[in-house]
Amino acid sequence: MEDCKAASSRPFIPRWRVSRERNVASWVYLLSGALGLLWWTLPAPRRDLDPASTPISTPATSPFRWEDIVPSKSLEYHDYGDGFQCARLEVPMDYNQSDTTRGRTFALAVVRIPAKVSIDDPRYGGAMLINPGGPGGPGTLQAFLSGRNLQTIVDSEKDPSTVPPNASDKFFDIIGFDPRGVGSTTPAVTCFPDSTSQRNWELQVEAEGMLGSSPNALQRNWLRTHALNSGCSIYEMAAADDMQGEEAMMEYVSTTLVARDMITIVERHGEWRERQGRLAQEVYDLQHGPDESRAILRRTQWHVDREPLLYWGRSYGTLLGTTFAALFPNRVSRVILDGVVNMDRYYEGRGPSVVVDADAIFARFGEYCHEAGPEACPFYAEGGSDTINEAYWAIENQLLNASLPVMASATRGPEVVTWTDLKNILRVAVYQPLLAFPVLANHVSELAKGNAVTMADFKHRRHFGACPSSECRLAGPWSSQCASEQDNTLYASAAILCTDAEYMTNYTWDEFEGIWAALAADSRSLGDYWAQIELSCVGWKAKAKYKFTGPWSAVTAHPMLFVSNTLDPVTPLHNNFLGLFYWSRILKGTPPLLRHHYAWQRPSASTFKPGHFLLSALFARRT
Repeated sequence: MEDCKAASSRPFIPRWRVSRERNVASWVYLLSGALGLLWWTLPAPRRDLDPASTPISTPATSPFRWEDIVPSKSLEYHDYGDGFQCARLEVPMDYNQSDTTRGRTFALAVVRIPAKVSIDDPRYGGAMLINPGGPGGPGTLQAFLSGRNLQTIVDSEKDPSTVPPNASDKFFDIIGFDPRGVGSTTPAVTCFPDSTSQRNWELQVEAEGMLGSSPNALQRNWLRTHALNSGCSIYEMAAADDMQGEEAMMEYVSTTLVARDMITIVERHGEWRERQGRLAQEVYDLQHGPDESRAILRRTQWHVDREPLLYWGRSYGTLLGTTFAALFPNRVSRVILDGVVNMDRYYEGRGPSVVVDADAIFARFGEYCHEAGPEACPFYAEGGSDTINEAYWAIENQLLNASLPVMASATRGPEVVTWTDLKNILRVAVYQPLLAFPVLANHVSELAKGNAVTMADFKHRRHFGACPSSECRLAGPWSSQCASEQDNTLYASAAILCTDAEYMTNYTWDEFEGIWAALAADSRSLGDYWAQIELSCVGWKAKAKYKFTGPWSAVTAHPMLFVSNTLDPVTPLHNNFLGLFYWSRILKGTPPLLRHHYAWQRPSASTFKPGHFLLSALFARRT
């Protein structure tokens, strides 16, 4: 079977550079399906800040596999190639386990982009941890895709190889990690016996449609979610044979414990830095004679139980950052929180709607199309932006009333284009207007002509087969070999969310209908989608062993920087927590063209230029 190929081991790592056009199309259709239930994340590759960055590739003679790295309680970095380093850091599942030699552990997948200077250089500024959002977003993938861009922003603008060392110019490591249960961290959240079962389930979910697609959509989605969660949340079949009464993993994936893992990462990095410093001091002494000041050792000293956090969190990553700051305020050094999630709304379900900006963003679709004119925008219509937007809604309503059958072609089988298909593209367009508005315009212009072939081709590109590998077939269903082949992003997202936000597991049918109605009233473009997310914890049974209950304010050791767009689809500006964290500051982007759900994915000149200066200064002043 041509499209049924053995699943590859996690993680997905891009191994080639593609043209911008292909890149945009690929990411729009992937995001319109694969990330369909993530709350606060929508990562996309971006190289325009660093056009000379090298493509990501796997050494041909030695393919990289995470399972080849033996987990360690210390950070031991292994070369991946292209300047990346990888490690698997062992952390306890339960930090309160009285006997540290017992109990289960997680092996966190870690990717490091080394600083442009060595760690013994006076200009070495430390390691900045990053999180792309989610919950459930893999930080290792973010490091591979955009870590160098982030490094460019926080580093000194000077080329360290062309100027004399100056301690005021700082250069930083970038560290991305997959949180508990996510991506290449093991054990991973696993809800299916193998990749084929997972793919079959996801195709059925797509075929039945999202909330709002039919009068029976709520019933079908409710029952499906309950069936999935009632098993996934408590059985942990992938580890059932080995557990023997030990910790149940799903009780230990909360944001609170991920914040605690960040303490472990910075402590272990400090330990590693000191080891490297000792080696560098020995080399210096051999080459130059004994250095009585021991300057390298002093600069690289591990500050045991006091290592500070440097951090950049996007979207849900801001929730992780504010949780960390509330729990460990004395560890906060330089923290950037971009696209701020409301802690009260996330943890307790209280507070303003998150989608209040979404329709104002979609309104720009008509504006931009009208400004571009008929040559650049295929959905252009005389009469202005309102006419264009109303034409879109008319097409959406037509699809809601009658899906469109499309016959097979030379390259794909038959398809049925549905309202859900169009809403998935709309969702991506509202999250990433500059990326997806042109894609949306192309598809609705063809639908307006009665042509659904283009949409069917687009939809088909998201369909793929999945067959278990020989290792999975040999080990059997629910084995770790089968688990490692599954993309667990959506299911890890639910595991974290549902243990953090326990209120979402208790909705009655009537309560949920009220929530859905309120969201639909708040946003025509994203209301149904966000209601789908609110539904994602129905039937979830696992309870977090350590649940963060506040207080959600603190006086941090250093100020944090909150970054927000004036319009944001799911993290509106009023979410910033400036008043809760003393000395913190907010940087507000007010671009003439809305760019993205968080400010630095596609920053406008009005945000990026002062922002780059501010961030560089913020990190350069680190002491």
